[in-house]
Amino acid sequence: METSTPVLIGVAGGSGSGKTTIVKKIQELAPHVATEVFHLDHYYRDLAHLDPESRDHVNFDHPDALEMDLIAKHIAALANGESINRPTYEFASHTRSSKVVELQPKDVILVDGIFALYSPDVRKHLTCGIFVDVGDDVRFIRRLKRDVSERGRSIDGVIKQYLATVKPMHDQFVAPTKKLADIVVYWDNYNERTIELISKMIQQNT
Repeated sequence: METSTPVLIGVAGGSGSGKTTIVKKIQELAPHVATEVFHLDHYYRDLAHLDPESRDHVNFDHPDALEMDLIAKHIAALANGESINRPTYEFASHTRSSKVVELQPKDVILVDGIFALYSPDVRKHLTCGIFVDVGDDVRFIRRLKRDVSERGRSIDGVIKQYLATVKPMHDQFVAPTKKLADIVVYWDNYNERTIELISKMIQQNT
């Protein structure tokens, strides 16, 4: 059942921390709650105007790499019970496709992304903020596997990007948002109990 005043939950944490896995598990453990996932990754800026080599040199781990104003606008619309047309981002080419996806204001909106707690204009609409805390080594290994298998990147390219931008940008922009979270989930070893508690909380408040 849809509602005009959805509960918005931000799920933040470093790249490879397991945010999307947690979001999926929350949905699995609360099957009777109507949920929608708002992936911040689809809001990376379209780099179609740049040649492929130039695109590879963009700092994708800085907040400016995303259209934060559009994110805030769409989050506000969902919070007000309005549907949105979410863009679709193609990671292999660093461009947006022509496809848009309509997102409806379900009972619970799960905002998934490294900068989910970064913007005050987004945070003000969140009912709850979750930060997924995972050690650097674990996050790097997960990111390496994902980017090679799912995003068409080379091992060497992933390593270079991690050292040049991912780690320093995480320390500067992502890690500090941990103090803004209502709940910190330690997820090195898949903390099922905490996810179960979060899922129960969602079911009790929707």
